Amino acid sequence: MKLRKSRTYRKGRIEIIPMIDVMFFLLVTFMLSSLSMQNLDSLQVNLPQGEAEKLRADAPVTLTLTGDSKIFINRVPVTLETLATTLKPLLHASQQSVVVSADNEAPQGMVVQAMLQARSAGAEHFLIAVKHK
Repeated sequence: MKLRKSRTYRKGRIEIIPMIDVMFFLLVTFMLSSLSMQNLDSLQVNLPQGEAEKLRADAPVTLTLTGDSKIFINRVPVTLETLATTLKPLLHASQQSVVVSADNEAPQGMVVQAMLQARSAGAEHFLIAVKHK
């Protein structure tokens, strides 16, 4: 007569589905946190509202104009006369675009003059920073 064991033992298995779920969650978390860490090197200004694509540059050069007509390049204060000489070394051959972050109250003439000075320094493309609705 053959006796059966009171309890049959099954071989353990490693389930991979929960591990995939955890890895996907970690991937999404790190992607979202890295996107929120990207910042422009500009001062806080009151941007006009509009719809534009997100900026995809590595380290953009930022031209900031405040409401009281002060000009900054990457948080460094400059004047209209010294803007071109300060901006020229910051522009690389592969990246000749400048992000213009002008306050909503900044005079339009000052913004245009600053952009013309940036163009004389070698900037070819201008990206206008706007606040999303």
